[in-house]
Amino acid sequence: MNKLGLEDIKKTYDLIEKGINLVQKDRELSYLDAFLQVADDLLENGKVYNENGDLQDETVANLADIYQQIDFKYFSKEEIRQIIQLVLLQSYRQERIQANHQMTPDSIGVLVEYLVEKLTKRSQKLELLDLAVGTGNLLEAVMNRLEANGWQQLHGVGVDNDDTLLAIASVAAQFEQQSIDLIHQDSMGELLLQPANVVISDLPVGYYPIDDRVQSFETHASSGHSYVHHLMIEQSLKALQPGGFAIFVVPRGLFESQEAQSLLKYIQKAGYLQSLLNLPAELFASEKSQKSILLLQKKGAGAHQAQQVLLGDFPSFKNKEEFGDFLAQIDQWILNEKLGLSN
Repeated sequence: MNKLGLEDIKKTYDLIEKGINLVQKDRELSYLDAFLQVADDLLENGKVYNENGDLQDETVANLADIYQQIDFKYFSKEEIRQIIQLVLLQSYRQERIQANHQMTPDSIGVLVEYLVEKLTKRSQKLELLDLAVGTGNLLEAVMNRLEANGWQQLHGVGVDNDDTLLAIASVAAQFEQQSIDLIHQDSMGELLLQPANVVISDLPVGYYPIDDRVQSFETHASSGHSYVHHLMIEQSLKALQPGGFAIFVVPRGLFESQEAQSLLKYIQKAGYLQSLLNLPAELFASEKSQKSILLLQKKGAGAHQAQQVLLGDFPSFKNKEEFGDFLAQIDQWILNEKLGLSN
């Protein structure tokens, strides 16, 4: 498939944006809910949904005209994701979106995918899991890049308790024709899932509000609310196959709090801490919001603790030579430590 240009992506986004504004005006919906109606219409071959008569006849006609001009079949999966990403960025400008609900930047997604690529083989069947899938942007970005680079047996599972975000993830997966199952539930509840061999997740940061539900977790706080990112690391490791990898985007300084002792204890019991790499400071608005990439491996199936835990700081993306050298060091470390999925 020939890649289209940025102008084509922008033109299609502008048409979708025009449709969203029309639906918003007539139905008095939020931006994201209006987008979901437009997306559903497009998935139904451009048929305008108006069974309840919420839309004026003129709006229906205008929407039908807009939909006729949109054709996703000429776009790659990644280009479709970029169009949806533009819609989501616009929603952030219009509506107050809490930090935990915002998309993972593509620059971070590229690094997460890079690690998945280096730790797996093209011939392997990969079951990828994200317990904080949100709009699906990280999971879909990683799957799109893996597929483009030759990985053919990919299946994703995303879990989230926000139905609006999950609905966006669903329409995105349908537009991109990705094999992704989405589950609407609290990730701290019982997970009836096939064990994954790779977990990827940009973890939400903060406190988990339902203390009773997590009393059996080894990372729960001795008093008061527990850190949700600690609980999610534990839950993710439980959902992994033996020897599987977990790649998390975590707050910088994850292990510096008092509560981190129980998290470290659990990681040492269930798996191996293989790497912790600080992301470039330029990606974040403040020092407080800076993040790192944490690589864990579950025990079993030949997994072993790396002789040298890989610690460090990613160089600035602006310094291409230094950044390339750093990626080469990661490659060499993975080879030296003989890391990777065994099956």
